[in-house]
Amino acid sequence: MELIPDDMLASLIPLLLSILLSGLIGFEREIKNHPAGLRTHILVGLGACLLMLLSLNGFSSFIESHQDTARVDPGRIPSYVISGIGFLGAGTILVQGGLSVKGLTTAASIWIVAGIGLVVGAGMYFEAIVTTLIVLIVLFTLNQLETKILHKQVETVLLTVNVEKSDQTFTEIYTLLNEQSLTILETKMENINEIESTYSFLLKETKTMNQTKLIEKLQLLKKIKKVSVVRKQL
Repeated sequence: MELIPDDMLASLIPLLLSILLSGLIGFEREIKNHPAGLRTHILVGLGACLLMLLSLNGFSSFIESHQDTARVDPGRIPSYVISGIGFLGAGTILVQGGLSVKGLTTAASIWIVAGIGLVVGAGMYFEAIVTTLIVLIVLFTLNQLETKILHKQVETVLLTVNVEKSDQTFTEIYTLLNEQSLTILETKMENINEIESTYSFLLKETKTMNQTKLIEKLQLLKKIKKVSVVRKQL
């Protein structure tokens, strides 16, 4: 007696393979601290594979009993998967300060993981494995190549200001940064308690930026309690 019937094994293999392949891509996103990581990519790949199996095998008994009337297009469900995955990918894209876009690579990886899941579900294992290897090469190596050859990494400064709560303080800080001709990529506000807040500004570092003078000017503003500056790379 077989432990796993042949029909179950035929479904189990693509499901497990889709988990492995999509997980490899998701792991790369996870170690780089992107919002869509290991779990998201596995779920997308597994779900796409499951829907492809449904499209190919899920209606076989219905077709056999309605041969004269049943018309099934096995490509219909996959086409909806590819279209629908775009909404999930869009959720990973962030526009920072109206100047830079972040998350496009993660959105693309989610989209291609869905494609890999569909291909695995269709039984095209070789194509799925080769595609996964190519994606991993692109994600792991081309980013470093772009940095070395094209110098695409952006030097930034994370400015953190602790203030007493006030409706005007944020506007005063924002105005001061604009007066210093600093490019603001991202802003964030966090309430510490009932009387204190923290404002964070991600600034694009320039050759003319003088961090010491910037801190001195900020400390002259009312209700400023603490100012810190940390260099970062995007």
